[in-house]
Amino acid sequence: MERVIAYVDGYNLYFGLRSKGWKRFYWLNIQALAMQFLKPHQTLIETKYFTTVVKQPDDKRRRQVVFLDALQTLSDFRIYYGQFLSDTVICRRCGHTYTTYHEKMTDVNISVELMTDALRDRFDMALLVSADSDLVGPVQTVHRLFSPKRVVAVFPPDRSSFSLKQVAKGVLHISHVELAKSLFPKEVVKPDGVILRRPKEWL
Repeated sequence: MERVIAYVDGYNLYFGLRSKGWKRFYWLNIQALAMQFLKPHQTLIETKYFTTVVKQPDDKRRRQVVFLDALQTLSDFRIYYGQFLSDTVICRRCGHTYTTYHEKMTDVNISVELMTDALRDRFDMALLVSADSDLVGPVQTVHRLFSPKRVVAVFPPDRSSFSLKQVAKGVLHISHVELAKSLFPKEVVKPDGVILRRPKEWL
């Protein structure tokens, strides 16, 4: 069996779903989604999910925490956290000051894990769920240094990257078909018996 590890850019996937207006797919079993793209001779040995915890608003943060708790009930699944950096912006027209937040470190974390796993010979194929062109460098490096390992790009809905398409060994696209087959049940039970319920805003 060919060994596969999935590397999932959480925010790239989320913003793809949001741009399509597909809130019903936010309650997504990321591991089940990755398995939709496997061939019969392949086995998913691990799924790595890269994200950053939302700081505000509080209701959005609570929904994300419930989702992350649901993901942590999966076996062979790991979550890697980046961080939000804040910037103070002053409106040139009215002088109003407000704070914006920028997600950082996801592309770095993905690159580090991809290269580490290639070096340790942990996969034959990597599924890279992202359309972030910043990942072109590590994809090229894996193909150059660790042939015949290959990285296949899986583009989230409404997302694509010409640069990644050029360097990946294949390109797949996530549609509503794969998403509909990969949802968590409405209730997910944690090992300690706590029940996690799909947020009503995502119905």
